[in-house]
Amino acid sequence: MASITRRQSLLAAAGLAALPLPRLARAQGNYPDRPIRVVVPFPAGGTTDMLARLFAQRMTESLGQAVVIENRGGAGGSVGADVVAKAAPDGHTLLFHNLTFSSTTVAMQLANRALHDIERDFAPVSLAANVPMLLVATSAVPARDLKEFVAFAKASPTGLFYGSTGPGSIMNLAGEVLKRDASINMEHVPFRGAAPLVQEMVAGRIQFGGDQLSTALPHVRGGALKPMATLAAQRSAALPDVPTVREQGFPNMELRGWNGFFAPARTPEAIITRLQREIAAAAAQPELQRRLAEVGAEPVGSSPAELRQAVSDQLAQVRPLIAELRLQVE
Repeated sequence: MASITRRQSLLAAAGLAALPLPRLARAQGNYPDRPIRVVVPFPAGGTTDMLARLFAQRMTESLGQAVVIENRGGAGGSVGADVVAKAAPDGHTLLFHNLTFSSTTVAMQLANRALHDIERDFAPVSLAANVPMLLVATSAVPARDLKEFVAFAKASPTGLFYGSTGPGSIMNLAGEVLKRDASINMEHVPFRGAAPLVQEMVAGRIQFGGDQLSTALPHVRGGALKPMATLAAQRSAALPDVPTVREQGFPNMELRGWNGFFAPARTPEAIITRLQREIAAAAAQPELQRRLAEVGAEPVGSSPAELRQAVSDQLAQVRPLIAELRLQVE
């Protein structure tokens, strides 16, 4: 028995000696030993960027290292996501993405242009918040809900424009599903993120679009945009009078709106556990909960397994739709 114990000790020591010094330091509990970069794959100003900054502020306070946001827009979020997929799996580079992660990944794969695989190249850390997708129209559109918008679109002699956060994004998918199910004519106009999309809608150059509710909510409350429907299973507490897509006869458009943290694949489990604990603690803070409630978001702070399941469920939902509709990607 003594010889076995000695052999195990020698093997363990050899294993530690083989680790690079930074990994050995983390094994001794020194993580994080420098600032953490959180890549947001969209321009500043949208819901995903705003939520990432709220969580980063609280995590900076609790981790004792700066948690810095880096905006890397392009290709519906794929450019920024790929930065993280190829980063060192040491917990110092993270991705903060939303439900568009699933649709852009599938669209790129079906076009044989995938930069990465969402299930193979990333380690889920935690769902940070749920935010429903909101469909909106410009104030000039004479419609009060999605059914009235469809009637308006059918009567339009020239067709309409709808905007999204990029080819293959969830809004691109929602727009094409609506066109198919309602038999209406709309031309897709992609943007690099939600902020420029909303700006163009407020200016009246795009008649229809959508993103996570928080992005458009100030403009809805100010009257510049009209809410048509939410894509969630239930109505939002922030806009309780706005019906869901299912209530209005479009169940194929129903999708869960989520935002979450991912690390590169092969990130050590101990680091994932530490990060998840800090995200959950941030989500439980009353001030963060108050800020999120103001913009129609619900804090979560889930386990890695729950985020993995959310992604898996959504991939299964969007894959056949994207294949049928043949969404074009950059």
